[in-house]
Amino acid sequence: MRKLAILILLSLFTFSPLYAQTEEALRKTINSLESSIEKEEKELAKLKKGKDTKQKLVNSLARQIEKRNALIAARDKQIKRLNSDISKAQKRVGELSLDLDSLEQSCGRMVREAYRNYRNTNTLSYIFSASSFLEMANRIVALRSATIYRKGQINQIVATREDIKQEQQSLSRKREEVAIAKKKLDSQRAKMREERDLAKATIRQMSQKERKVQASMAEHEKRLNSAIAELRKLTKGNTLGDGFSSTTHGLRLPVAGGKVVRYNANTAEIVGSKGANITSIYEGKVVRVSRNKINNKYDVYIAHGEYISSYANLSEVCVAKDDTVIKNQKIGTIASMVNPSTMNVEYKILFAIHSPNPKVTLKASNLFK
Repeated sequence: MRKLAILILLSLFTFSPLYAQTEEALRKTINSLESSIEKEEKELAKLKKGKDTKQKLVNSLARQIEKRNALIAARDKQIKRLNSDISKAQKRVGELSLDLDSLEQSCGRMVREAYRNYRNTNTLSYIFSASSFLEMANRIVALRSATIYRKGQINQIVATREDIKQEQQSLSRKREEVAIAKKKLDSQRAKMREERDLAKATIRQMSQKERKVQASMAEHEKRLNSAIAELRKLTKGNTLGDGFSSTTHGLRLPVAGGKVVRYNANTAEIVGSKGANITSIYEGKVVRVSRNKINNKYDVYIAHGEYISSYANLSEVCVAKDDTVIKNQKIGTIASMVNPSTMNVEYKILFAIHSPNPKVTLKASNLFK
């Protein structure tokens, strides 16, 4: 069953997690994921009705679960962003309401004062009671200034009321968007649970023959390592990190806060938390950074002298080919992966260590003793 799990892990085709996206980019990502999920649902419907092997159905379900997980992450990000916008809008409405209250009180006092003065002394009496022509002119200017100021206050009140109205409308739209997004999020989570249950049931129903065939294929996949053979040519004579040897041990796991769930000869499956950093086990030279055709995630290969360490299933990378890295330097971020036994989404990398001699298989477990 473990060998079967390895094959399903290799067969996943997934989407990378989202980082530092604009609101428009986030919407495009969500639309793209929803479109892809819709297509996958049609394929799943065919597989359920057809006579294909149960393994195809399981693989398809695994891909769909991974996509839904990416969509859920995008929806979560969208909801957090909308809630942040709502909080800002609420604060803005509160500030504008205080400004409006202050303006209305100020304008009210001015109107009442002007009315009292008008009743006691009308405008003409006020102007012509001046003791000199200069004082009369000054009183006229003062009256005009007061009128202009009062009109300005009234205009400001009207503008502030309009601003409050627009902010409240925007607030209402954002709340509606959050409600819709939450409804869609709940729907995706429910569908993902259904697909996970179906995948588990299908795996239990798989015949012994199917399991043997798939296990054989998994073993075959592990032996097909032409990429490493090519990289060995590139690392021939490399001196960066040449302190590394087959006896090197006591190294830190390449996943920050990670835990090894399984060793298999020169490989290790290491789980970590969402967003965990992936680091180089030793100093060396980056010989390849590639996008994995199977799962659409990143793979990084680092030469330590003529030894090679590989890190598969990274959501993003921060190194490039020919870069020099030091021990425990960040090279990327962990990506999600569906656990084929439980159909739960985990965050995991597949780490491997390769000897300069293809006939010599190193044990990954020895590195971290």
